[in-house]
Amino acid sequence: MAFDPKEYIASLPRRPGVYRMFGEAHELLYVGKARSLKDRVGTYFAAGNVDPKVQALVAQISAIEVTVTNSETEALLLEYNLIKAHRPRFNVVLRDDKSFPYIHLESGHAFARLAFYRGSRSAPGRYFGPFPSAGAVRDTLNQLQKLFRIRNCRDGFFANRSRPCLQHQIGRCSAPCVGLISGEAYAQDIAAAVKVLEGRSDEVNAELEQRMEAAGARLEFERAAQLRDQLAALKRIQLQQIVTADAERDADVLAIVGDAGGYCVSVMLVRGGRNLGTTSYFPRAPLAEAGEALASFAMQYYADTEPPAEVLLGLALPDAQALAEALSSKASHAVEVRHPARGLAAKWVELTRENATQALRMRHAQRAGADEMLAELTRALDLPEPPQRIECFDISHTGGEGTVASCVVFGPEGPLKKEYRRFNITGVAPGDDYAALRQALERRYKHVRSGEVPAPDLLLIDGGAGQIGEVHGVLAGLGFADLTLVGVAKGPDRRPGQERLFVYGTAGAVILEAHSPALRFIQRIRDEAHRFAITGHRRKRARRYNESVLEAVPGLGPAKRRALLKHFGGLQGVMRAGIADLTQVAGIGATLARSLYDHLHPGS
Repeated sequence: MAFDPKEYIASLPRRPGVYRMFGEAHELLYVGKARSLKDRVGTYFAAGNVDPKVQALVAQISAIEVTVTNSETEALLLEYNLIKAHRPRFNVVLRDDKSFPYIHLESGHAFARLAFYRGSRSAPGRYFGPFPSAGAVRDTLNQLQKLFRIRNCRDGFFANRSRPCLQHQIGRCSAPCVGLISGEAYAQDIAAAVKVLEGRSDEVNAELEQRMEAAGARLEFERAAQLRDQLAALKRIQLQQIVTADAERDADVLAIVGDAGGYCVSVMLVRGGRNLGTTSYFPRAPLAEAGEALASFAMQYYADTEPPAEVLLGLALPDAQALAEALSSKASHAVEVRHPARGLAAKWVELTRENATQALRMRHAQRAGADEMLAELTRALDLPEPPQRIECFDISHTGGEGTVASCVVFGPEGPLKKEYRRFNITGVAPGDDYAALRQALERRYKHVRSGEVPAPDLLLIDGGAGQIGEVHGVLAGLGFADLTLVGVAKGPDRRPGQERLFVYGTAGAVILEAHSPALRFIQRIRDEAHRFAITGHRRKRARRYNESVLEAVPGLGPAKRRALLKHFGGLQGVMRAGIADLTQVAGIGATLARSLYDHLHPGS
């Protein structure tokens, strides 16, 4: 029997509940909540509703089912559960939903460490966060290590030290591994670091002053000087931070800009009165108005993260009370949801909205550039249509040792980092890149064949005609002989812009202009695959030899390593430095800087 919306709507109650719209073959198209099911569902079929997106949904509806609830809050929770379970294509779906980073204080060790952590918080210990980005966590850890010299090495490394490591030599670790600090003194440093993370820096100031005076009274002048320096460094950091009068205030600020199909939501985290930064999300929301999209986003955002006591919104929502009750029921405390009109909270909202506007503007610019690149790539490779999913493989090793293969994935909006994969290559002759590539492809495309991973429209290989010949044999054996396969070979001088493209089944090479948008796009994907492979290889090599990558650089002795790490604030800073930056360090000349750079960036 054909679906008759007029008859169906007449039978609906004016009660809160959830409605589910189905298409052909009972495909769930959309889930919505309503204060009044009769009034809300009726708006979709009203003669005056000419919104094209709504009409596109209505044209596909073959059935509607409803569930009556006792309250709007209950309806909101049910809607969230159904969206999470089924992810209907017309609903607001948060795609950028990777877990948030935390700082983890491990338990069960006499000399505990603070570490970056992302994932389920099931391991024993305390967690501080969430933080808006990995960078915010690392900045905080960096400050704490400078202030309190907390160890950051893993337990296995800690247990096997016979002398202090570089972290101690540059003043970022008190070397508890070799007994250079007592357990009691280290525990005091950990307790002070925890109080700073909790926003209780004033208490730490007072404690450091008392400990400094006590050390002076005991004539332990060296210890008193260390505490004095700690206190001065902490006060400098406090002066650099913007702290509000309400130093105990924790809040999340959510602001939305854009329109249906193109929203950006920025989230600013405020902890202990401090702005920890913003993160921007781009939820899929083809139908929802801004208020509905923001409420749905909030429910999904707090699925695995406990909300703070205060959630500030950039819009006044009519169902803000229901959202507050829903979040409170999921959290272990009461949550207030409101749209502030004045005061500091309103300034936070405005700042978050500005961040969202800027992020959306940048996304539009990037998308326009990506569309141009894909269009030219389609013409250059004579593809039937622009590729929507591109994969690229690369191999990394050192003299055939520690071989790692990488697979990176790109779409029209850029890299899909959650779908990146690395493969530790085993059982092949050292340096046999062909065999390594075959093994990685076999492992990857068995998952593609089983339906676990979508098949790409275009496969790029870092190499020439020989590599793609090997690759095609593997793909053909797995049933992917028709996949468009392109080898990206470096030019005679191995300089960017000289790449030659070998398309399997096509004679000769495709040579693009050095400044072609298509070539820039291919270079970006190839370089990302190379970076991802190199990173995995370095980690594997470092674990195997239990050494810093700097220790393997010829001519770079302990004093110069310390100078580098101190100048750039750690290994990551050294990795980001260019040759000219490296030469600014005392003792590092142009020749050594070039050698160091080449060692840290092989193949660049």
